[in-house]
Amino acid sequence: MTFEELGLKSGVLKSLKTLGFETPTPIQQEAIPHLLKEESDFVGLAQTGTGKTAAFGLPLVSKVEEGRKRPQGLVICPTRELCLQISKDIQNFSKDVDVNTVAVYGGTDIVRQIKEIKRGAQIIVATPGRLVDLTKRKAIVLREIDWVVLDEADEMLNMGFKEDIDHILDETPLERNVWLFSATMPKEVAEIAKNYMEQPLEVSIGHKNQTNENIEHIYFTVSDRDRYSAVKRLIDFNPNIYGLIFCRTRRETAAVAEKLGKEGYSAEPLHGDLSQAQRDQVMRRFRNKDIQILVATDVAARGIDVDDITHVINYNLPDEIENYTHRSGRTARAGKKGESMVLVTPRESYKIKAIEKKIRTEFTKGLIPNAKEICEIQLMKLVDNVITTPVKEDDIAEFLPIAMAEFEDFSKEEIIKKFVSAEFNRFIEYYERAGDLNAKDGRRDRDRGDKNERRGPRNDENKTRFFVNLGKRDGLNPGGLLRVICDSTGLKSNSIGRIDIMASFSFFEADNENVDRILSKVNGTEYEGNSVSIEVTKSANVKKKRGGGNSRPRSGNHRGGGGGKFKGKRERRAPRRRN
Repeated sequence: MTFEELGLKSGVLKSLKTLGFETPTPIQQEAIPHLLKEESDFVGLAQTGTGKTAAFGLPLVSKVEEGRKRPQGLVICPTRELCLQISKDIQNFSKDVDVNTVAVYGGTDIVRQIKEIKRGAQIIVATPGRLVDLTKRKAIVLREIDWVVLDEADEMLNMGFKEDIDHILDETPLERNVWLFSATMPKEVAEIAKNYMEQPLEVSIGHKNQTNENIEHIYFTVSDRDRYSAVKRLIDFNPNIYGLIFCRTRRETAAVAEKLGKEGYSAEPLHGDLSQAQRDQVMRRFRNKDIQILVATDVAARGIDVDDITHVINYNLPDEIENYTHRSGRTARAGKKGESMVLVTPRESYKIKAIEKKIRTEFTKGLIPNAKEICEIQLMKLVDNVITTPVKEDDIAEFLPIAMAEFEDFSKEEIIKKFVSAEFNRFIEYYERAGDLNAKDGRRDRDRGDKNERRGPRNDENKTRFFVNLGKRDGLNPGGLLRVICDSTGLKSNSIGRIDIMASFSFFEADNENVDRILSKVNGTEYEGNSVSIEVTKSANVKKKRGGGNSRPRSGNHRGGGGGKFKGKRERRAPRRRN
């Protein structure tokens, strides 16, 4: 199905073409035709990142009367960040039609917002509190609204906006249509549908409350005192991470972000104690990827709509299970893959089962990586950075003779060792006495066997690690390498373990019993015109997650710095990391 088949205005279709929209998502296919043709209430249930904004925004822009000054469509959402994002999207949808959208929210000049409304607006996007203030000042007359959209309805109720929403809906005319969109359907949301809607069409993409299938859910069992050290290891093990860390309280959020910042990580906090200007600045830097990790509370992070987030780390589980759905939904947006990691203590591990039941998805059990695994990942990252660094011949030409003269008495191997040591020694020193952070799992009611244990960081004597001469620059990806191996050897994919695709080379793991078969069958095969050459490196001891999104955070954020030694299991302060 295409957008042309949905019945949208020609001007809206022109805007979509400019934006590069080609194929509607499932929620858009179900919602848009109905909302365009029918004057009825509507409930749309779909996960975060599935295109809900376009599902209501496109028909709204197509239905409002162009050029008319009074507001006809009203979109209510929980946070300022989401309000700005929705209004920006609707403005993009209406570039080629005469429809004006105004965003109104707290924390900024209400007089200026009133002036913008008076200049003429067909669509208002608002947070509940500011909208109530504007109605009391008669700046917006709710009795003239034709369509009310409640976006992220479950989150608005979680944030305590029920009275405001009741007031707003009570003030709108009975003949208006209510379009309710939500990721989950708790009883409070069902009550709104019951009290303010008449025989709404309900469309649910997947099961109610089901999580995005592109998200891998992993839990790690650690002691409470080791949470922070475990987070650092997960970050170090995923050097290309571009993600969110969720904490329960503002104080904890600020503390975790401050510790990470002091230890050289590219991290900033986002919580309610920040001024609006500070929050705007942090979000702007995060969207621009000037910040690699955002440490946030649930409330502050609502409305974050960034497509390339690779990981969500739950420093603590949320108090409400529904909030886990919203947290994890910040990754794997726009069809991409993502990981949602959860740290639990042995006493908390039973909660994982409750979440699984709610989101209809199983978690895999992960192991916090050990020092050797992290050091290998970081070393490969360093090597990859060196290989892919562009050489500016003209800029360094005059300095090369001096450098060459200094290295004249060293062999190639000695030079490489010295460069690696100069960059890497302090990182190794930091981790050299690191203990095991994995605590015993307290989930006694579950025995799923090896199939559900994450094929993640752990020592595996039954696997052999192979080096491959091709990498990303040769067009190689995990699926492509897997096809080459399986097609050449006749092996099944479950015989192959972790695959690491670097810029110029790659690694993969396979069962020891298949080593000779792989070496004889895969060597000399072709991949997209390139000859494949492989060799055994050593037994597999490292587990690195595949992928990592399409983000490109700043390079060099994960190199080791100085510091003292470890004492027992508790980790000392991490080395300063260079930017």
